[in-house]
Amino acid sequence: MQLDATDRQLIELLTTNARLSAAELGRRLRLSRTTVQSRIERLERQGSILGYTVRTAEPADHLQVRAHVLMTLAPKQTPSVETMLRKITQVRELHAVSGPVDLIAVIGGSTTAELDRVIDQIGALDGVLRTNSMILLSTRISR
Repeated sequence: MQLDATDRQLIELLTTNARLSAAELGRRLRLSRTTVQSRIERLERQGSILGYTVRTAEPADHLQVRAHVLMTLAPKQTPSVETMLRKITQVRELHAVSGPVDLIAVIGGSTTAELDRVIDQIGALDGVLRTNSMILLSTRISR
């Protein structure tokens, strides 16, 4: 998936405001509306644009307590641990990372007690050697 400078500008504009019309995008990019529409369709087909969303002042999970759970895994256990984590509904995101840990899960729950149970559940999974958790207190930047 090769993106040229115009594709990157188009994605940046849509990331900032996905409701911009093709005509407005064309004006900003100095392209025709049909060229913009064709580029968007191509970016969607090739998987560079996966979808569109609405961001609200009050996120749907604003009442949730969230935490990052850093996990160190036994060798070659990432696929099986990922499969088990997919079954835990409180796992909102899962990131493979480099460095001293192997995975970072973002979990959410209605109480810290619920998070405590989920963190214990994650720590008990086969292949998870160690966890380190951090409760999110506030979000300072969200783009």
